[in-house]
Amino acid sequence: MSILPPNPALKYAIMNFYMIDSNLSSAIERHPQKLSGAWIFRVTRVPLSALFENLKDGASIDEFLEWFPGVRREQVVAVLDHELATLSEMAEV
Repeated sequence: MSILPPNPALKYAIMNFYMIDSNLSSAIERHPQKLSGAWIFRVTRVPLSALFENLKDGASIDEFLEWFPGVRREQVVAVLDHELATLSEMAEV
């Protein structure tokens, strides 16, 4: 008997939440002592939510990188690639 819900999209989302590919794991981290356990860009204190909030508000990736100099372009690209792949896979379910 599975503890995952029967809905395939929800099941995928839950499984994907716990499985992070190597590109993404080199770009982000989560630690209880850093920003209360929020996902952050590795070796920074910049939360991932800052990226999405700034993009939503119309900022470019270059502007975000200028405003948060500790974040590397490769990290932003890894996060965006992961989110795009996740959305694409969920659309196929």
